[in-house]
Amino acid sequence: MECNLKEKCGGCCYRHMSNAEYQELKDGRFKNFLQKQLGVSEYVFNESIFIDDGTRRRASFTFEYKKSKLMFGFNENKSNDIADCMQCPLLTAKINRHLGVIREFLQKLCEIKTVKKIKAKKFCESFISKGDLLVLDATNGLDLVLETSSQLELSHKMKIFDFVNANEKIIRFSYKKDAFSEPETIVEKLKPTINIAGFDVYVAAGTFLQASKEGETALIDTVCKYLADIKGNIADLFCGIGTFSYPLSKNKENKIVSIDVNKNLLEGFRTSVNKQMIHNIEIKEKNLFKYPLESAEFENFDAVIFDPPRAGAISIAKELAKVDKSKKLKKVVAVSCNPYSFVNDAKILLESGYKLRIITFVDQFVYSNHMELVALFTTN
Repeated sequence: MECNLKEKCGGCCYRHMSNAEYQELKDGRFKNFLQKQLGVSEYVFNESIFIDDGTRRRASFTFEYKKSKLMFGFNENKSNDIADCMQCPLLTAKINRHLGVIREFLQKLCEIKTVKKIKAKKFCESFISKGDLLVLDATNGLDLVLETSSQLELSHKMKIFDFVNANEKIIRFSYKKDAFSEPETIVEKLKPTINIAGFDVYVAAGTFLQASKEGETALIDTVCKYLADIKGNIADLFCGIGTFSYPLSKNKENKIVSIDVNKNLLEGFRTSVNKQMIHNIEIKEKNLFKYPLESAEFENFDAVIFDPPRAGAISIAKELAKVDKSKKLKKVVAVSCNPYSFVNDAKILLESGYKLRIITFVDQFVYSNHMELVALFTTN
């Protein structure tokens, strides 16, 4: 699909190519990099999975209000300037249909002037001048999170309340002061949910999700295929909202231990699991970067999945490497959105006796340089 910002916006560096050219380039770069870093050995590349345009269900827009004008869109390539965006062909149709009313609302929100105290008996007029807006296309509507350093006053919250209630498809609006703050819900008409492997899963505000439903399904299908013969204890590390725990729990002979660090996220995960009476998922809160599972703990599992942030899971790989040869796990599945950190993790596993069997490339970040993969390691 054509986009008039393709030479300007930093999101789609390969949109100028034909679909065939793009897929050949991305596939080739992915395989050549891994072969160079890991060598050509017993592992094979599964058929790569390419996700269609117009499927991205979450986006982080940036905005700036200056001289009574709102700029709303994405950062330009290698710049902090904003490429003003009316539509984005990467995004789902539902998000694109609502970008007009969202822009109009932000303009009105930024126009609200409030009085700010700066010194004793000294005041100045203040307004929201910049920030980010996170948009999620959930199954039952749009979930919005406003991130701005400006404090929301009652007048702002009233404007937000009126906006959400006037738009049927916008079901929740939250606010956070910065990237490290927990979102505060301003209006919630419905609890946003997504469907994972047939389960309705609650999504806390600001929760990390796979970029598209289609990409998520491809990752789930690949992981489940790799672990199809496992019947036993499985550790799901950096589990998020339970993307892999839910489908793996369908086999009642499996016991899933799901671990992540985000308390609010895990509370939502636990609520969904309890509501749907899933008895073979155990949820634990743990900072796996600071306190990874130790080698002795891994001896209790038949398989492990890890899907870490871009920094990778090197501490997890080191502990897996320490497990005695006679007690090593049958299978280790690595999901990674960063081939560079994956290579570091993989080398540790390979040096300790694990064998890399198969790698699947999932092109979830369409027209970008980003790559995602699912890799299977075994002990035999």
